[in-house]
Amino acid sequence: MTGSRQARPEGGASSSLPAEVDVVVVGAGGAGMSAALAAGRRGLDTILVEKSPYFGGSTARSGGGVWIPGNYALKAAGEDDDLASSKQYLDSIVGDAVSKVRRDTYIDRGAEVMDFLRENTPVRFTWVPEYADYHPEAPGGRPRGRTVEPVPIDARFLGEELERLHPPYTKAPANLIVTQAMYRKISLGLRTVKGPLTMIMVLFRRLVSMMLGRKMFAMGNAIAIGLRKGLIDAGVPVHYEHELTDLLLENGRVVGVVVSTSSTTGETQRHEIRARRGVVLGSGGFERNPELRAKFLPQPTSEEWTTGSAFNTGAGLEAGIAAGAATDIMDDAWWGPTIPLPNGPWFCLAERNLPGSIMVNQAGQRYMNEALPYVEAVQAMYRGEQTGVGHVPSWMIIDQRYRNRYLFAGLSPRQPFPGRWYKNGTIKKAATLAELAAEIAVPADALVATVERFNGFARTGVDEDFHRGESAYDKYYSDPTVKPNPSLHTIDQGPFYAVKIVPGDLGTKGGLLTDERARVVRADGSVIPGLYAAGNVSAAVMGYTYAGPGATIGPALVFGYLAVEDIVKESVVE
Repeated sequence: MTGSRQARPEGGASSSLPAEVDVVVVGAGGAGMSAALAAGRRGLDTILVEKSPYFGGSTARSGGGVWIPGNYALKAAGEDDDLASSKQYLDSIVGDAVSKVRRDTYIDRGAEVMDFLRENTPVRFTWVPEYADYHPEAPGGRPRGRTVEPVPIDARFLGEELERLHPPYTKAPANLIVTQAMYRKISLGLRTVKGPLTMIMVLFRRLVSMMLGRKMFAMGNAIAIGLRKGLIDAGVPVHYEHELTDLLLENGRVVGVVVSTSSTTGETQRHEIRARRGVVLGSGGFERNPELRAKFLPQPTSEEWTTGSAFNTGAGLEAGIAAGAATDIMDDAWWGPTIPLPNGPWFCLAERNLPGSIMVNQAGQRYMNEALPYVEAVQAMYRGEQTGVGHVPSWMIIDQRYRNRYLFAGLSPRQPFPGRWYKNGTIKKAATLAELAAEIAVPADALVATVERFNGFARTGVDEDFHRGESAYDKYYSDPTVKPNPSLHTIDQGPFYAVKIVPGDLGTKGGLLTDERARVVRADGSVIPGLYAAGNVSAAVMGYTYAGPGATIGPALVFGYLAVEDIVKESVVE
């Protein structure tokens, strides 16, 4: 099914849905749109049903990094490496948590999927300079990184459909485009000339875009917009506000879906859509389902700590389980230390990596390298809970010097913390460390001793306790003007601040167990015919770790594509 026929989205009345198609895709995030695009371009009669009024899902809310080794953007930058090294890397960090054939298939087929997206969507990717793999010192790891991100895109071609782009994680003025590569420089404030020059460039480009009437988007938004345009060009309709409630089974085979929607009178309507060839689930994780979080995730946990989409409540997961699917990695998530701000959680990325900051537990002690990759950082938080030492919440300790130098949770250097942050209990302030300890209810002598020991490490440049600053990843969000270790600086210029840190997440990692062809399998390893899954509704190919920036979106795009490839092969066999 090719050509330029534009299919307007349908929402509301389920009567607009067809009774039968070749392929039904559930979820308009990266995984679902990749699958739907692949199906449409292969000539299959395809529809995509989406629970929310929006397209893009978690992909649209993300930083937009894509970790797919060997792709065209890496080759263009001269940063390509052999796929054997990438496989060695996943072997070393993921291990037996995920089958080798599934890991290797991801590496072997990823570049092909990137080529497919280049040929069938307007989104283009470029290398993110020196954004290291998250474990660059592991066998096969790359200190210069394998991550690419989308080139900013002018979305005027979507017309009114652009209004359906999923709301962002954080609000930004129109046309204010900050890529991942830019954010690294801007986070340093005025510490280097690159920071202000980059900000001037961002503001200048915004002014030009406004004058020319452009509607520019970057990061995850650009990927989602590109995929949506691809679906329009392929003639694949997206039906919004239709929630998956069940899967249709006949003789052990999934033959369609049941969706529900609210009518204009407020009544819930039920509609069955039969799938002649297959159903692909790309419906996201269960991060917004408090019951499932309580059942599967480490405690304490809260849906109020996630930055995942409000619509990710696990419907696809529950439907798959009801159909007999096995699950895996249900006790893990795409974790990240998170600041619980009054208006919603802030995923704490560069803030904890910058020098002049540490994290302490409720005993007033450090317990990890604060610059760890975010999944491993929260896993360290939870290990403390298991041993009886309270790590939730933790507190990020900084001083006025740090606050004067760097961006923090969207605030400019020197900008005072808002009063509501203090009122919410997220920020504590005191003239001395001992007084700050009282504010956060930790032993004063322990906090003072912890900071004094850390200050000694900062002066020598060697973190003897947790080796902060030794990994190439630690250095990415560090301050190159700080010597001898760009990740370490003394904390000794009052007043002092404590910032509450909780174990938040970008979305859940566990889900339906799939094979290398994205087929959903049962506990005995047998395949559930007609059912496929990709993205966060499926168990992560990254296991209990995270290869690098974009190791969520990359697998979503690849396995969505591979699901349709298998559907086509199965149809030929039949």
